[in-house]
Amino acid sequence: MPIGKLSAQAGHAYTDALSDAVENNPHRYKEYMKGGSKVTLKAKNEQQLIVTYYQVMDLGIPCAIVVDRTHVLPPHFDGSPIITALGIGPCSKDEIKQITKKFNCV
Repeated sequence: MPIGKLSAQAGHAYTDALSDAVENNPHRYKEYMKGGSKVTLKAKNEQQLIVTYYQVMDLGIPCAIVVDRTHVLPPHFDGSPIITALGIGPCSKDEIKQITKKFNCV
């Protein structure tokens, strides 16, 4: 996907996961606001995002899956719903490293 679209989807993932933390894990949000960091990683495919989403949920870590709907941008998007990103955290590196080690840096 083009870099502008990628950036927008990463932004949605970040804000959606942070909103989940504010609502469901306020202690994580407060700790993050003291000096947390962010990283963007690349998934192999949509299935990897779905599997990871459920793994993160099982750990009780805030997360949000981003679904782009009705966007047309050939050849990447044809208007069908597609999972484009997954926001994870706030969490510590130690909490999530067993899951994120299978991803590559962007």
